Amino acid sequence: MVALNLFVYETTGRALAMGLFMAVRLASGFVAGLVVGGLLARFSAKSIMLWANVGQGSVMLVLILAPESLVTGALMAVSVVIGACGTLFMVALRSSIPEMVGENRRAWANSLSITGRSLAMVAGFASAGVVVSLVGYTAAFLLDMATFVVCAVTVALLPIAGGKGATSAAGASGTEKAGKGEKAEKSGPRWRPVAFLALAAAPGLGLMVALRGVDAFGSSSHNAALPIYSTSLDASNPAVFVSAFWCVWALGNIGAQQVIQRYAQRTGRSVGALGFGYGTVVMSAAFIAAFAGFPLAVTAVIALIAGAADGLTEVAYTSHLQTLPATLRGHAFGLSATFENLGFGVGMILVAAALDRFTPLAVVGWSHGAAIVVAVVFLLRVAGLRRAERTGRVGLRKEEAVEGRPDRGDRDGAEVSRG
Repeated sequence: MVALNLFVYETTGRALAMGLFMAVRLASGFVAGLVVGGLLARFSAKSIMLWANVGQGSVMLVLILAPESLVTGALMAVSVVIGACGTLFMVALRSSIPEMVGENRRAWANSLSITGRSLAMVAGFASAGVVVSLVGYTAAFLLDMATFVVCAVTVALLPIAGGKGATSAAGASGTEKAGKGEKAEKSGPRWRPVAFLALAAAPGLGLMVALRGVDAFGSSSHNAALPIYSTSLDASNPAVFVSAFWCVWALGNIGAQQVIQRYAQRTGRSVGALGFGYGTVVMSAAFIAAFAGFPLAVTAVIALIAGAADGLTEVAYTSHLQTLPATLRGHAFGLSATFENLGFGVGMILVAAALDRFTPLAVVGWSHGAAIVVAVVFLLRVAGLRRAERTGRVGLRKEEAVEGRPDRGDRDGAEVSRG
């Protein structure tokens, strides 16, 4: 993305074109999030991930071979394909992890995946400037295409079942459909908001996805504000602070993943919904503090905390959505990706306008402050659900005790069985 954004700017000479490139990419990801659940119901996750990489590698080759007169059109094609296929790949991967590693190892696998992605981000950001400056854009795009080829080969070796995602759903409903006979055939298929049914499948899940969208809105603020804040610190070399900040952030993320992996292996448990809520609060507060003008050493610690909290929220969120049934999981992840792209895209527009009038601290403060408010509401909701669950269990035990009392004459205690 570093090489592509620079290439767009140098090719067109306009910052507006770079913004349009990002907007098209986010819009493509938004649309892909809406349809990926249906695709996972018809095709295997493995085939979707494979063709998503083939598509991204192919469009990079088109960009490399495109004549000068067609470069702008090729860039728009790259934007559409990268945005859509990136979302398809990520949703298919996340929804298929339980089948690959087993339900009990979800948190471990998610943490390992996030660690790899964090390392790749550091390597990509660190190498992009060197590759572009020394060997040019063509070499950078060839390297990028090679990574998609490697990823496609890796996907081909993944132990994912080859059947369609809808197989279990079709099998479960086969008897019912057969009983309906010609009436079902004449009525035709009916549209069902499966993605929203997925959110209704678990209490508080809709609010969790909404919080993810607001969190993406907050993320847009610090992504846009970092270059401006860095320029105010060192106008002659603004890239130093940005690079150092993200490297320290990645180290915090990787460190958190190591702790989460060991916790998951030792206890067999994931960090859960509460971890997601608390992690969002800490992460948002840390990003706000990063723009408060603290000394660089303190800011480095803050970036480390932000990365660790970000890693915690990522694992907790992904692991929680993976507890949904397989027939709903892809739809939930797809809707989540849509909310994230919407939050980040809208945030980039509003934040860019706000940064012309307000300081980075103010803009990041109200953006991440909104995420903190929604996170607190989410935590109160989760706490209320757990209280209600505990109350229900206590009431059930009391009922069993009363029914089992011999002096009541209802029944003998040994006969009481509630499974």
